[in-house]
Amino acid sequence: MELKRVVITGLGALTPLGNSVAEYWQGLLGGVSGAGPITLFDASKYKTRFACEVKNFDPIVYLDRKEARKLDRFSQLAIASSEEAVKDSGLLGSGFNPDRVGVIWGSGIGGLRTFLDEVMTYAKGDGTPRFNPFFIPKMIADIASGHISMRYGFRGPNFTTVSACASGTNAMIDAFNYIRLGKADAFVAGGSEAAVNEAGIGGFNAMHALSERNDSPETASRPFDLDRDGFVLGEGTGCIILEEYEHAKARGAKIYAELAGGGMSADAHHLTAPHPEGLGAINVMKNALSDAGLDITDIDYINVHGTSTPLGDISETKAIMHVFGDNAFNLNISSTKSMTGHLLGAAGAIEAIATILSVVNDIVPPTINHFTDDPSFDSRLNFTFNKAQKRIVRAAISNTFGFGGHNASVVIKKYIA
Repeated sequence: MELKRVVITGLGALTPLGNSVAEYWQGLLGGVSGAGPITLFDASKYKTRFACEVKNFDPIVYLDRKEARKLDRFSQLAIASSEEAVKDSGLLGSGFNPDRVGVIWGSGIGGLRTFLDEVMTYAKGDGTPRFNPFFIPKMIADIASGHISMRYGFRGPNFTTVSACASGTNAMIDAFNYIRLGKADAFVAGGSEAAVNEAGIGGFNAMHALSERNDSPETASRPFDLDRDGFVLGEGTGCIILEEYEHAKARGAKIYAELAGGGMSADAHHLTAPHPEGLGAINVMKNALSDAGLDITDIDYINVHGTSTPLGDISETKAIMHVFGDNAFNLNISSTKSMTGHLLGAAGAIEAIATILSVVNDIVPPTINHFTDDPSFDSRLNFTFNKAQKRIVRAAISNTFGFGGHNASVVIKKYIA
């Protein structure tokens, strides 16, 4: 069968750099760090006392007060970004069939704040089982997609992808496949995460995964730098409206770019560490390129997973060199996590948005906080250090890799009617 084309018609984001797509993009191009001391809880006793938080978020802007209390922060953020994306798409009021519009959402953890609060309250009590009746529906990771569908009456396929830090990208790939197989006209796809809390910071600290550069939070996320010491935990959300091309064209939709392909793979190696030779990353980029029908010479930019961990950055770079060979030296490579921190299950969504806007605007956001070259990396590679670079971006890859060896990549290319 002939696969249908899938285009991007709406974007929404709340990130540590701003509470809209425009603010997020401006922050990326300006090389702004979203890191700072933690305000969401008292982190004074923790090894890491900073994170990339969403600032000045008021759920009452999007929900009435009574409804907002029924949602964990990760779901509140999902509602906010989907609101921006749906409005941006112009889908509502366009005569669409709600039975053929779905929601696929990614979250690696879900309602961790709710789970933590309920368990702590119980532990402090006398053993009497007193739990909030909304405990379970606030906590479960699939609930954000449910809330989005109920808000807009979208009755198409509805579920959540959980693949750690690849969750948001997997959500996009699943939506992409449903559309190009003709099973739906459009999808709300993306991810949200809100794990900046006692358990989130404490758990990642126990794994020695987080930077402990408490004296300089804004420079703590430094992918590909010799002195990188771990990632910076972030929170936020990104939402992308994916639509079948003829459906979008028929209603006169604005089209940002085309989602050309997606790849998935597994490391089958280790609980948390990447394959040392980047085997899973090699396979996922090859799979994405093959799916898109593109050659390595068609790619101009890779928005890398680039978490700022000692092993992860090396593994991903080895994979890029393996897949692209000498053409790797013609690429722009950048890690926007240097500015946003690591949004876990939402990372793929906001990084796909950065990749989309790079393709649309022909400019590559930087990898900030580069101070010292790491001899592990070939000096001919262009990591777009410290300053955005203008160039024609015909097509780009966005990589995401998660604990458990889950890998997912999407290929975005310029829209040509």
